[in-house]
Amino acid sequence: MVLCQSGEAAAVSAAGGEETEVPPSQEDSAGTRQPCLCPAAGVEAAVAEERRVCGCCSGLPWPRCCKAPGTKKKASCPGLGLFYTVLSAFLFSVASLFLKKIEDVHSVEVSAFRCVFQMAFILPGLIYYKTGLLGPKGKRIFLFFRGFFGSAAMVLLYYAFQVMPLADATVITFSSPVFTSLLAWIFLKEKYSPWDLLFTLFAVTGVVLIARPPFLFGSSVTGIEGNYADHIKGTIAAITSTVSGASTLVLIRKVGKSVHFFLSIWYYAVIGLIGCVIALFVMDEWSLPSCGRDRVLLILIGLLGLGGQIFLTKALQIEKAGPVAIMKTMDVVFAFILQILFLNHLPTWWTVGGALCVVASSSGTAIRKWRQSLKKSKQNEI
Repeated sequence: MVLCQSGEAAAVSAAGGEETEVPPSQEDSAGTRQPCLCPAAGVEAAVAEERRVCGCCSGLPWPRCCKAPGTKKKASCPGLGLFYTVLSAFLFSVASLFLKKIEDVHSVEVSAFRCVFQMAFILPGLIYYKTGLLGPKGKRIFLFFRGFFGSAAMVLLYYAFQVMPLADATVITFSSPVFTSLLAWIFLKEKYSPWDLLFTLFAVTGVVLIARPPFLFGSSVTGIEGNYADHIKGTIAAITSTVSGASTLVLIRKVGKSVHFFLSIWYYAVIGLIGCVIALFVMDEWSLPSCGRDRVLLILIGLLGLGGQIFLTKALQIEKAGPVAIMKTMDVVFAFILQILFLNHLPTWWTVGGALCVVASSSGTAIRKWRQSLKKSKQNEI
């Protein structure tokens, strides 16, 4: 966001960009400038000020405008937003790998550490933007549930990463756009077309291929970590995390732009930390990592998660949401690569088939939403 400083605009001439001279009669004895009281001069100054400010750069003064004579427009780097998306996917995947490497630390405790990191980085932003810590009165209930569902999605996702293969959990959570469309149709009355239903069926098929329930695939299931009971628990946790994440997106849409996004993340971190601390004391699972390596991994998980969010936000600022959503399929690719290289766990063909179904579903949803937004923007231009 570019902020225009009115002081700079007032000090720039409309013609040549030189500093305007102030007649002696308009200065007091201390040398401070006083506003001119002449009506004609005031009108001329207003017209000149209007000419000096350009609307194409968020109201920047004319000499700093991208369309000013003799000013070269800074060339944007093509594909930079997509590169940020790939980098974000890589950071999230590495954080998930570190999570599986941590021993004897519950997923709730890992989530608490991440909430502390987010609070530490978000609080200065809240102070800078003067948003307050509670937000508008009419939006607080939505912010509370946004924080509740968001933190629940994080805890359940971390649990799924710990008890089931990395690629399996990643693929299941990647079906979030499909559930978002379904919940938006139910609660926000958004359009739900037959294409959305088809993509939902694809996502459900992919999840079934990964979970492999016994009534469809028999009692002997290969390619899982630990026993089958943990695999089912992880699958249920991943699906619930996906639905919670989709609910979070619907709540963010409901709130709209009336609440600063820093405040939304603040609720997510605060409510998540409170919930994690209560859950840890109830389960009696609170314990510091036993070795220095686990402590370093906890810090890295917090930093990598924060970095992934930053790069994803930057990508959405300079690139359309459709290509970003499609490029996020690299999450699945990185999950498969890291699982094979560092966890020595080869995915089964059932997992590969489920991944193809889920990726096709989420990519189809993203492409369809992208085309709808392009069509709507063209209609608005006409």
